[in-house]
Amino acid sequence: MSLLSENVIPGNHGKIFGTNANKEQDLEKIKRKVLSIDGVTTVIINNEVFPKEFTIHTDKLISVKDIEDAVISAGFHAIPKDIFEL
Repeated sequence: MSLLSENVIPGNHGKIFGTNANKEQDLEKIKRKVLSIDGVTTVIINNEVFPKEFTIHTDKLISVKDIEDAVISAGFHAIPKDIFEL
């Protein structure tokens, strides 16, 4: 494990997560939960792919575990994607 794989790093690149939520209302619920985390600035939902994805941007270092816990509290799962696309 590394700093990059276990955290969302501040900046404009963000970190992408996959989720098992499919309905628009469920994705909005996840967005609200994640935005309630201190340091999260934006959550961008990508409805064009399956499984659905969302990208998180922060203004400070945030643990992936904190993101996963927030999404679990909404009744869904969040799986972080690879750090860099191949």
